[in-house]
Amino acid sequence: MTTDHISPAGAIKATSPAGEYLISRGIEPEDFNSYGSRRGNDLVMARGTFANVRIKNLMVPGTEGGVTKYFPVEAAVSGGKSGSAAETAATTAETMSIFDAAMKYAETKTPLVILAGHEYGTGSSRDWAAKGTLLLGVKAVVAASFERIHRSNLVGMGVLPLQFVDGTSAQSLGLDGSETFSITGLSDTIQPGQQVTLEIQGKDRQSRSVPVKLRIDTAIEVDYYKHGGILPFVLRQLLAK
Repeated sequence: MTTDHISPAGAIKATSPAGEYLISRGIEPEDFNSYGSRRGNDLVMARGTFANVRIKNLMVPGTEGGVTKYFPVEAAVSGGKSGSAAETAATTAETMSIFDAAMKYAETKTPLVILAGHEYGTGSSRDWAAKGTLLLGVKAVVAASFERIHRSNLVGMGVLPLQFVDGTSAQSLGLDGSETFSITGLSDTIQPGQQVTLEIQGKDRQSRSVPVKLRIDTAIEVDYYKHGGILPFVLRQLLAK
């Protein structure tokens, strides 16, 4: 998964979430222009994040483009109490655009996690790859490995980068995206590169604990993350003077 897949780029299609938003604002398709020309508009750019037509989301096998499955939070919560959360959610999952699913999760204040493979975020350093990720409500990315600059950009936006250890991956763990995840071991005393735990509640009704490496690599990045990103950190430093 490269930054070209993540970051909004190219022409804006009328049928995309960004295109539908612009039409709702009275803008004709011939005046859409490109994401590059609208990169200062977060309402457009957030809708274009993960909207690349070549993305292959393993949650929706056999498809290409920025689509995913939305698992109703109400079903997962009520099912969790009776031990059938994943089964209940899986039977009611709905396929929709990644942006639309993210907004539905935002309505219930449900934070999101991205599961990824090797060299996540490779390619050109695109700042909107991390900005758009944050605006969609993503709080953590768990990957087999990260591209150096994108990992740093995620921390700078307050998104937690976590790395699978011991050769494990989403595939080896049998994850399909219907699970519920919790991250334990974070505290005010976190250290660069320490181990934390990814708690997974899956369709087998059982919880699993998987060790993951905290890819906050330096002491200053710890400070950035504690403040919610580099911008809040810098602002608070200025206000403290």
